[in-house]
Amino acid sequence: MGTALVYHEDMTATRLLWDDPECEIECPERLTTALERLQQHGLKQRCLQLIAREASEAELGLVHSPEYVALLQGTQALGTRELQALSKEYDAVYLHPSTFHCARLAVGAALQLVDAVLTGAVRNGLALVRPPGHHSQRATANGFCVFNNVAIAAKHAQQKHGLRRILIVDWDVHHGQGIQYIFEDDPSVLYFSWHRYEHGHFWPCLRESDADAVGRGRGLGFTVNLPWNQGCSDVPWLQVGMGNADYVAAFLHVLLPLAFEFDPELVLVSAGFDSAIGDPEGQMLATPECFAHLTHLLQVLAGGRVCAVLEGGYHLESLSQSVCMMVRALLGDPALPLSGPMEPHGSALESLQCVRAAQAPHWVSLQQQGQPDLGWQVGWCLRLPSVTVTLNHPVALGAAPVLSPGTPCPEGRPSPLPLGEPQFKAVVTQAAAALSSLLDQLRLHPTPPVRVAVALIAPDTGLALPPGVLCEEGSLPQEETQAWARPHEALAQDGALTALGKVLYLLDRILDGQVSSGMAATPVPAAAATLDVAVRYGLSHGAQRLLCVAVGQLDRPPGLTDDGRNLWLNIGVEEAAAPSMFHVSVPLPVTTGGFLSCALALVLPLAYSFQPDLVLVALGPAHGLRDPQAALLAALLRGPAGGRVFALVDEESTPQLATVLARVLNGEAPPSLGPFSMAAPEDTQALMYLRGRLEPRWKMLQVAA
Repeated sequence: MGTALVYHEDMTATRLLWDDPECEIECPERLTTALERLQQHGLKQRCLQLIAREASEAELGLVHSPEYVALLQGTQALGTRELQALSKEYDAVYLHPSTFHCARLAVGAALQLVDAVLTGAVRNGLALVRPPGHHSQRATANGFCVFNNVAIAAKHAQQKHGLRRILIVDWDVHHGQGIQYIFEDDPSVLYFSWHRYEHGHFWPCLRESDADAVGRGRGLGFTVNLPWNQGCSDVPWLQVGMGNADYVAAFLHVLLPLAFEFDPELVLVSAGFDSAIGDPEGQMLATPECFAHLTHLLQVLAGGRVCAVLEGGYHLESLSQSVCMMVRALLGDPALPLSGPMEPHGSALESLQCVRAAQAPHWVSLQQQGQPDLGWQVGWCLRLPSVTVTLNHPVALGAAPVLSPGTPCPEGRPSPLPLGEPQFKAVVTQAAAALSSLLDQLRLHPTPPVRVAVALIAPDTGLALPPGVLCEEGSLPQEETQAWARPHEALAQDGALTALGKVLYLLDRILDGQVSSGMAATPVPAAAATLDVAVRYGLSHGAQRLLCVAVGQLDRPPGLTDDGRNLWLNIGVEEAAAPSMFHVSVPLPVTTGGFLSCALALVLPLAYSFQPDLVLVALGPAHGLRDPQAALLAALLRGPAGGRVFALVDEESTPQLATVLARVLNGEAPPSLGPFSMAAPEDTQALMYLRGRLEPRWKMLQVAA
């Protein structure tokens, strides 16, 4: 089980043969530069490399009409003038004598990847292809796209492999209307797209790209559009350029709740990197490492079966570094910590609020998190038939500002709301600085020599560790261990002291960059004391911000202060409480839906807001978590701290729990939680109370402006 990289050099053959500023950005260097960066970072060599094959006409016919396929087949014999004339019949498309061959390879690469993943040959992978596909429709090319690579891959997975639930995540900056049209009445495919929209002013300027386009017929609720509305100079709270916090918030508060309820068997990613910083199309501000976090969050779904297919991306450096970050995540490497403040933009919160309101009637997972005053949210956020736009801004009802669509969207791809030249130069400068900073981070924070190490009290023959996980035998010197243990009577026993020495030694290895993540066992009577020492030791040995997630009977040590360096989250108390912004307690939810809401709407937003450089996950006596729940919690928490997670379990835990924790810390997908069940009312109330209390300080908890 590994990661596949599917490619064929023939896909670089097609290129623009005439002068067309609109189309010249879709060039062969998009592939060659990305491949070079993968090689330079040693990532290509770690993948199973597959040579793409051509898709058959029957496979193309899963989505496209025979007449359209025949038309494109005939382009192989056309001259330049004929190709240019035919290209003008489509919107933002250029054709080349090699287009048919390249487009068949792009589809074939996606199909090869799906076959490799679904047959178990690999765990996940990337198809590095061009031309892209998500705008292409049954009988028309559109927006550089010829055949709809991802849509055909989904149909193929359904017909050849019998899949019944497929999630398609489209993070390209443009709406993939081609995929939407193909599956909008199909409840077996959940399609999620975020895209720059500008209230209908941004290409492709479609009414059906808005949040209230939720599918039709049996597919109602299975089309999820998250439109980014930004850049209107006369509306001061609409900022230009969504960033890392906006993208992560979209996953935590919209995509993942729906995805867990949907329970996909496969995740397909329309991986467009024109949504990354520096790209001239999107003008967004998300840095390349953000795509590692997004990929990591998707890997907790579908048993980790994630197939990514390249779509857009036109700033070569930003594209290539973003591809590298995604492949690192697919390989199981920890993501670099996110840069910048983790606070979503006001306009992003407007969009989140609108899409949650539009989707709540169709999804229990959104209903149970609480949607205050759903009626007026839907009426205020969504479009009227005249396409007049009313913004859900915190002003008196009836006094919301109204924006008219203005001039119609012009033909072609450029945005009719472009940045001015000084602004755009500033964005490009910021992009260059961010990419330079990223390269510095790669040099300063290389992948640790050991991804996961475990320290056990005694060898356990029932523990099945994955390859590459180190059994750590070292221990802190006894005198130093005794000094740290002195305040706690529970640590006076030899067994407890020995275990503490192993814990602190492994913690040292994580803090000095030799090990990414770790797991250690402690005697049950000494669990609370060991955790107290681990927190104090971590803070005094290099951790600047330490997040402790304590599950079960583990009270916050009285010596900890609210100095901003430690955030303590206790799961498993009787009542929800937040004595301070740095001390939060929540009951353990009793249902699958309740647990997911707690993880996605409380734990992860707190973690991403706090931006820790070390996470301690402690499963204390009577913690009450099932093994899949504990595994999911540990897997999700790998993201916010750049993979630096230390799990403490008591020695009476089952070998199965220790095994599954070691596996997820090593980058494997957690096991399924089982059937989705709605949260209990008391759990929903506790969650809403804590979010209302904590939102002023921890901005990633926000879901509305």
